[in-house]
Amino acid sequence: MKSESQPHAEPSCLVTVDGTRVPLKGVEVHAEVMGSHALVRVVQRYRNDEREPIEAVYVFPLPSDATLAGFSMTCNGRTVQGMVKERDAAFRQYDEAVALGHGAALVEQERLNVFTAQVGNLLPGEDTEIALEYLQRVTVEEGALRFSLPTLVAPRYIPGTPEGDRTQHGSSAPTDRVPDADRITPPMGDARYGLTLAVTFALGRVVEVESPSHALSVTREGTSVTARLAQAEVALDRDVVITAHGAEGTLAPLLCHRGEGAGVFALSVVPDLFDGRRAEPQEVVFLVDISGSMEGASLTEAKSALRLCLRQLREGDRFNLIAFDDLMMHFEPSLVGFSQKTLEQADAWVLELQTRGGTELLAPLVTAVQAVPTGVVVLLTDGQVGNEDEVLSRVLGARQRTRVYSFGIGTNVSDALLQSLASQTGGALELIHPGERIDEKVVSQFAHAIAPRVTDLTVGFEGVEVTELAPVEPSPLIDGRAWLLTGRYAGAGVGIARLKGTLRGEPFVLEVPVDFPERADHPALLKLWASERIRALEAVRTEGRRAESVKERIIALATGMQVASRYTSFVLVEERVGERRSGGMPQTRTVPVSRPAGWEMFKKGASSLGGAKGAPKMQAMSSSLSFGGPGAPPMPPPRAAAPAPVRKAKRSAGDEEMQPARVPLAREAQDEAPAEVVTRDPVVALLGQQLASGLWAARGETKGMAAELEATAVALLALMKEGVTSFHLLYGAAVKKAVEALLGIASAVAKTEPRIAELALGVAFLVTGGSRTRGQISKLVAGEPAVHGLTTILNNDALLRTRMEQLAAG
Repeated sequence: MKSESQPHAEPSCLVTVDGTRVPLKGVEVHAEVMGSHALVRVVQRYRNDEREPIEAVYVFPLPSDATLAGFSMTCNGRTVQGMVKERDAAFRQYDEAVALGHGAALVEQERLNVFTAQVGNLLPGEDTEIALEYLQRVTVEEGALRFSLPTLVAPRYIPGTPEGDRTQHGSSAPTDRVPDADRITPPMGDARYGLTLAVTFALGRVVEVESPSHALSVTREGTSVTARLAQAEVALDRDVVITAHGAEGTLAPLLCHRGEGAGVFALSVVPDLFDGRRAEPQEVVFLVDISGSMEGASLTEAKSALRLCLRQLREGDRFNLIAFDDLMMHFEPSLVGFSQKTLEQADAWVLELQTRGGTELLAPLVTAVQAVPTGVVVLLTDGQVGNEDEVLSRVLGARQRTRVYSFGIGTNVSDALLQSLASQTGGALELIHPGERIDEKVVSQFAHAIAPRVTDLTVGFEGVEVTELAPVEPSPLIDGRAWLLTGRYAGAGVGIARLKGTLRGEPFVLEVPVDFPERADHPALLKLWASERIRALEAVRTEGRRAESVKERIIALATGMQVASRYTSFVLVEERVGERRSGGMPQTRTVPVSRPAGWEMFKKGASSLGGAKGAPKMQAMSSSLSFGGPGAPPMPPPRAAAPAPVRKAKRSAGDEEMQPARVPLAREAQDEAPAEVVTRDPVVALLGQQLASGLWAARGETKGMAAELEATAVALLALMKEGVTSFHLLYGAAVKKAVEALLGIASAVAKTEPRIAELALGVAFLVTGGSRTRGQISKLVAGEPAVHGLTTILNNDALLRTRMEQLAAG
């Protein structure tokens, strides 16, 4: 496993940006993954090497879906537990304790994924540990489980005019658009304090563990597997990503906890909705960030993701591409139909993308959601912006039913905005770390974005009494995607959860048996449920007295269940006497953070993430693309690429069109297509020949619908021999697209070419294991007398496969 992280070397003296010593000496993380959730303990080790008491201020990240559920401080051999209180009350208690000479600590949530720790009155020569515990939901898809740990709050673009007073020590001043900019922009500096990590997978079975971000040392004890960093310490300059393979079946469909009083539950459903019918036409806008923070590996990852996404569209879909920094660049002025020609043109356009200025996300995202009011926006970015609330509010106000699917790309992704966009638009977020297999993530999520889905979903229960569900408005059921509902139940009982909605314009009903026990011991579910409820309440957009009422409910739930929220904070006080009680206010020391790994702009000495006027000049990236992780074969380009036309840039703040003043996104003249990439991977090579229609071109001089149908069936047989079916983690979406195309034309060919129709339907049955799709194929076979011979062997895969190979041989 390759690691890009540099080893941590113990320095003789760590200094802050103002020349004083850094009080943070290291961060230790211990995590236990238990199928449905992970319990993570983060210990921050501080030491005051100065002669007077100091206050340490450290801005650090947590996952945006984490539930901060515990906080304590240990110093002088004594441990003090923290309590959750209303935010202002918590700060007053902390500030008063520090002023009186006591020890104190405060943890405040700035954003969903940004927190500030303040540790007051660190005494000279004394070691202090701050421990935080958080819970995080874990999902398992296709047998792969992902654990991710963010390690630093990276620099971000702060738009607006400076306005207001500073309340913290960040590198940026508050502005009219980001009033808390000083609280979310920790300074970069000499941050050589290290990270140690141990993650235990207690899943009841042995799993294979690997990491695209760091080298690991893996040990096993029974069925538990523990992954540690191969180096004693590493720099906190990139997210830690660990995946566990072989974890299928570890996510229980129903988990409960009940002691005295009401219980809590978490219900999971993975629906099978693919039935082989032609998907409804989609409208998609691809939005790619080309700002300075994306320079280097991040833009290369984004370009790879774009090309893979394009190949999941179907003829009849309409799409557009927009690249943005502080300008917008459009592939076409409006949506265009997806075809082989436009696929090739879009490919060439993507190859020319280069990094430039600041991350002005607001206008491009509003433009995108307005372009597809009932469609899909695919956003590829590192998410490093400061005006998250403004962006979220404006986008939600501009959209109708647009769903936003985001790929967070790079070593340090600010995922709070991306997660909020996903959850509040019915989309999803996927984080992609350099070194991870791009194709499996992009194909998986984009396939879900355009997959069959049950909309207008409602949930009812029979036989059991449930209350306080979260989310309040259930998200759609998506083919193959885990769906979760949490809530409380009054007492033990057996009943049914009935899910109703609309699938392809027709009524849909799914009944799930539930058995709520009298006693169950999963206490972590209490805090998970509380966190889900708080997020549901925070998503409610209200004003006036009702907004204040919602705030009070959030505070009551957070303090009652002892979890953090935007309105509450963790606080603790260590009461001191004698010599340990200091006099006067301590000097504040702001802990600097590392430069983010892989951000090329910092290697050049640039520090600005500003807009056009202050943006450093960026070096253009190579247009060569690599699909997949280290050692993975590249994906073949389309058979021919059309010259990339010159596109116009549109100012983010207005409607005036102009030619870009900096590096153009497409050359004005392109004499030849990008050089063809040669690959020895037979699967990748074969999929690279799939047409925009989902079919394969006829072999030789043969033309026509029947010839393409036969060529497609033969291609699917070849893929099946390589283990690729509709269930394949990477290429299942391509197989489903081909099956849809086959079923759409098989009947038209049956009367004139029964052999080819029989071949197509039989192969389609073999490569798709879903019960709904196989049922649809069985109906088609029963309705076509020319292929009735298939009826007797459809349910015998061995006989069917032999028959298909005979038919394919002619």
